[in-house]
Amino acid sequence: MPRPRSTQISLEDTLYYHCCSRTVRRAFIAGVDDYSGKSYEHRRGWIEAQILNLADIFAIDVAAYAVMSNHLHVVLRIDIESANSWSDREVVERWHHCFNGSELSQIFVKGEVIEEHQVAKLRHLVATYRSRLCDISWFMRCLNEPIARKANQEDNCTGHFWEGRFKSQALLDEAAVLACMAYVELNPIRAEMADTPEQSDHTSIQLRIKSALSGNQPDELLPFIGNERLHESKGINFVLKDYLELVDETGRMMRNDKRGSISINSAKILSRLNISTDNGIKLTSDFGKLFHGPVGTLQELTSYCEHLEKRRRHFSQCCQYF
Repeated sequence: MPRPRSTQISLEDTLYYHCCSRTVRRAFIAGVDDYSGKSYEHRRGWIEAQILNLADIFAIDVAAYAVMSNHLHVVLRIDIESANSWSDREVVERWHHCFNGSELSQIFVKGEVIEEHQVAKLRHLVATYRSRLCDISWFMRCLNEPIARKANQEDNCTGHFWEGRFKSQALLDEAAVLACMAYVELNPIRAEMADTPEQSDHTSIQLRIKSALSGNQPDELLPFIGNERLHESKGINFVLKDYLELVDETGRMMRNDKRGSISINSAKILSRLNISTDNGIKLTSDFGKLFHGPVGTLQELTSYCEHLEKRRRHFSQCCQYF
């Protein structure tokens, strides 16, 4: 039986979560429908644009994403500190980018006078919006609903476009985050939608590579900050170049159906994570098959279950890979 989302989110243990949404009723995100001959490739652009737009509105960073033919993947980081640093006006303005809000919030954002008896109600409203703007469920709702409406309008139909619930996985340590990111970004390679990562349209890896060619990192994505956190408030604690090389070499081996090998330079990132090269390739290639719940070491899984008051350590056998 599906569990409430609140029983799967533990900010004490991790800020990183992998989410996946799939379509229903043969609904297409990309490709050509063999039955009608109609192309739906443009819908991938809709989704990518919405992901990057929401990353600018929510206190949720996008670490990785991939838009496939009938599903999408995102790796998200919840940024509680940013949400708490916003002023009340900024919270309401951000919320109004996605929803109309209430009559009271509209009055407030216009700078009009708030009646004394409405102040408490306004504070409660702002607190509600602030919590929602760092909530993964609300992020995924704001991602999926507009796409469903546009797709249904285009298909001249009604009803569900996405499955009722999106899949969510807690990524409990750096190894889980990096393995999941690489898995997500190499999805088009495994599906033979692209030959190399730089050719993988509508993915975060393509965006990172394009920016890296000019010596930058994309503003829309959570940055790689190297091996220390002294000068950056948040980011992925690895060198971008090492990660790109690892993903590129792993992707080429997948696409060519060869076992191949990882170079010494690319293996540095696996060494830091205490993961052997062979196991690293397996984790990156088969992440979706190996893990169906929270991902991390058994010790981290135990702590995660204790904080969520779970009586059993579900998926502990999967976590033995770490």
